[in-house]
Amino acid sequence: MKKLFLLDGMALMYRAHFALSKSPRFTSGGVNTSAVMGFTNTLLDVLKKEKPTHMAVVFDTDAPTERHTDYEAYKAHREAMPEDLSKAMPYVIKLILGFNIPVITSDGYEADDIIGTLAKKAEKKGYQVYCMTPDKDFAQLVSENIFIYKPARMGNDMEILGVKEVCAKWEVERVEQVIDILGLWGDAVDNIPGIPGIGEKTAKALIKQYGSVENIIAHSHELKGKQRENVENFAEQGMLSKKLATILLDVPVELDEAGLEICAPSKDLLEPLFAELEFRTLGRRVFGDDFSITELKAVSVQTDLFGSPTADGRTTLTVDVSDIATADLPIAGKNIGNVEHTYHLADTPELRAELIAHLQQQKNFCFDTETTGTDANHCELVGLSFATKAHEGWYVPVPADEEQTKAIVAEFKAVFENAAISKTGQNLKFDILMLKWYDVEIKGDLFDTMMAHYIIDPDTRHNMDILSENYLGYKPVSITELIGPKGKNQGNMRDVEIEKIKEYAAEDADVTLQLWEVFEPKIKEAGAEKLLHEVENPLIYVLADVEHEGVKIDNETLKEFSKELETDIARLEKTVYEKAGVSFNIASPKQLGEVLFEKLMLDPKAKKTKTGQYQTGEDVLLALANKSDIVRDILDFRQLQKLKSTYVDALPTMVNPKTGRVHTSYNQAVAATGRLSSTNPNLQNIPIRTERGREVRKAFIPRDENHTIVSADYSQIELRIIAEISKDPNMRQAFIDNVDIHTATAAKVYGVAIEDVDSTQRRNAKAVNFGIIYGQSAFGLSQNLGIPRKEAAEIIENYFIQYPGIKNYMADTMNFARENGYVTTLMGRRRYLRDINSANATVRGFAERNAINAPIQGSAADMIKIAMINIHKEFKALRLDARMTMQVHDELVFDVPNHEIEIVKPIILDKMKNAIKTEVPIMVEIGTGLNWLEAH
Repeated sequence: MKKLFLLDGMALMYRAHFALSKSPRFTSGGVNTSAVMGFTNTLLDVLKKEKPTHMAVVFDTDAPTERHTDYEAYKAHREAMPEDLSKAMPYVIKLILGFNIPVITSDGYEADDIIGTLAKKAEKKGYQVYCMTPDKDFAQLVSENIFIYKPARMGNDMEILGVKEVCAKWEVERVEQVIDILGLWGDAVDNIPGIPGIGEKTAKALIKQYGSVENIIAHSHELKGKQRENVENFAEQGMLSKKLATILLDVPVELDEAGLEICAPSKDLLEPLFAELEFRTLGRRVFGDDFSITELKAVSVQTDLFGSPTADGRTTLTVDVSDIATADLPIAGKNIGNVEHTYHLADTPELRAELIAHLQQQKNFCFDTETTGTDANHCELVGLSFATKAHEGWYVPVPADEEQTKAIVAEFKAVFENAAISKTGQNLKFDILMLKWYDVEIKGDLFDTMMAHYIIDPDTRHNMDILSENYLGYKPVSITELIGPKGKNQGNMRDVEIEKIKEYAAEDADVTLQLWEVFEPKIKEAGAEKLLHEVENPLIYVLADVEHEGVKIDNETLKEFSKELETDIARLEKTVYEKAGVSFNIASPKQLGEVLFEKLMLDPKAKKTKTGQYQTGEDVLLALANKSDIVRDILDFRQLQKLKSTYVDALPTMVNPKTGRVHTSYNQAVAATGRLSSTNPNLQNIPIRTERGREVRKAFIPRDENHTIVSADYSQIELRIIAEISKDPNMRQAFIDNVDIHTATAAKVYGVAIEDVDSTQRRNAKAVNFGIIYGQSAFGLSQNLGIPRKEAAEIIENYFIQYPGIKNYMADTMNFARENGYVTTLMGRRRYLRDINSANATVRGFAERNAINAPIQGSAADMIKIAMINIHKEFKALRLDARMTMQVHDELVFDVPNHEIEIVKPIILDKMKNAIKTEVPIMVEIGTGLNWLEAH
């Protein structure tokens, strides 16, 4: 069997680069080798697993194609190639040529067209052809002997798509109808317009009914409303889009069978390349244990980017490609099918009693819940799983009947609520919250493997499957194997046969227990025991209670506010039209740009996007806001529209029907700084700086007339922390003397008495105080304040003269980061900075700003987390009915019975002020009210 693999080079390079973007690989000289390493592993994986007889890698060139001629905007708004990826490209070319695989290009044609042409020619000559790409467009090429080969990624195995798979995926009868769907739907990546209003779902339905774009246009009279109007008005655009999406099959390129034949890689080309890229493990795998980069001098192979090496007299090393292992990226070789295990089903009262007796004898056990959904406040329990030692687990199924389930769960209540037994799990907040709905309060010390890994490596992903593959070399059963892929057709865990769900669920508990065994010593190595066991794990209980409690929303207030916003938006729209002297779509960047920069001539140097449109992003408009009040009106228009859609109209739809309250979900392991984030709704983004934005807070109310909202907010916490960390005497003294820090800074910077500081000086000083934390430059400060860069530079220079401790802190922190690769908070939380020594100035600058900011933001995050834990603990100890309902940035919000207000206020103040002992005084502002806005 002749087996030809045609690789979409650029697509695979992008895939390799971004697959490692969260943990990029750098050489000691700062070269990002992520794309080359990922591409190499992909290549070796295919050579080993698929054993192709022939292969080529195909690339685009910079030359324009017929598509660009037909449609000027084609691919025009694509972002420029990332610099690191651009630098990696010559290395990838050398790598391919080093494996004696031809690189094919043709000016005027895209890689898709070359691959399509070669695939069809090869098919006629008896080849099985595999188009290796993640690009969906290639589906149109598939035939009896042409397949799409999607390489393995993110723990998922490779995927081969033939005619049957493509037709099923695209819901078509013939693969060529993929082109019709793409023509209707368009392609945002390639800037193919399609027909407005037709997305993937509608495109599939129309093609199923009419068969082709041409036939839809011919029968447009049968369509209704806006869809008919769009098809008729944009028929020509639809046909053009179909043409743009069609892969050409007549590129002037020959099928050189001999040249495409797989042969051994070239040692003379690859060894110096591997040495230069510091591919130690890859080098040993390919060339043997004697390979050493220190003994090799990287030899530059002079080559035209898309040509052949000019080195003469090269020799080759005979390598059996079937023996090449892909060792540089973790490969999960173990799975439930090849690892011995014992998973028990405890589905009778007797078996459950036996399990409970076993759990009661343990100092620690691992548990997990299986549910019908991912919202713990709005789904049902399907079962419980447990593990106490590696490779053994138990699964306890529960019925759909809620009362029967509660009775079964109640059997485990004593062991769950035994505080002497510690509990381990992955994302324990979900399980604790889930069991609250079944009258169980988990107690005891916690060890959350998700949180442990978050502390060990905060910048990467923390889900169990990835952790298992990375740390255990074990690939767990995927949830999609049981209930299908995500989407409307995904099934339910209740529908899965008991034997399958037993294996899946017990494996979850088993794997999590094994991860605990791995992470516990790593936490000790990182010096993070206190952070994990005294901050993050105890906080899980607090957040579970906060999420379970939820917060009451005043729907009538939001309804009235929505009407007000509608009026305000219409008024602003009318004002903008009057000032512009023309009516236009303010939401259209194209029309807005033309009005601002062609009609009103606000900026003769206005920048354009690659599509030729003017840039009208928020940053552009903010820079123009001082020049024209129409720009301020447009910014206000955008802000009110977003406020209305994101919060005012959305919040009522988020009310839980079971409780009548809104239950946000706090994400404890997302922000690398340690800050909490929240979703559904995102409380952290509720506007506070504008009057209209603050109005949203009016809708957050106490549960009834006998309760009051209490809000407590840290005052200038980040500035107080930088004063504490930097030990700057002047800034510390200002806080100790309780002088307004921005006024004090202005007095120091401008050399005037405190009482003589004017509002402009204070405003500038405030911008510097906060800007320094985020590494703001003189240019950034000048843009922010609308002052000359020279003046901004002088302000910053004077700032550092008056606060030398802060300048020293920045220098010392940067040096520590460069030497150690991380910085720490007051609680020892580490922020790893992989790019701190990068040769790329942009990337390095980003890491340097993080180095300065992370200890400050992270310490503020630690402080409010500790305060939450201590307040929560005190409320429980005193058996108060007051409840914490929200955490937003540096603010905590409570729903308090009126008779407890004077009891809880001093508790809140004390626990917030003294969360972390500091020499700089910590100030907390506390208020009460009938809604959140009034309390704040």
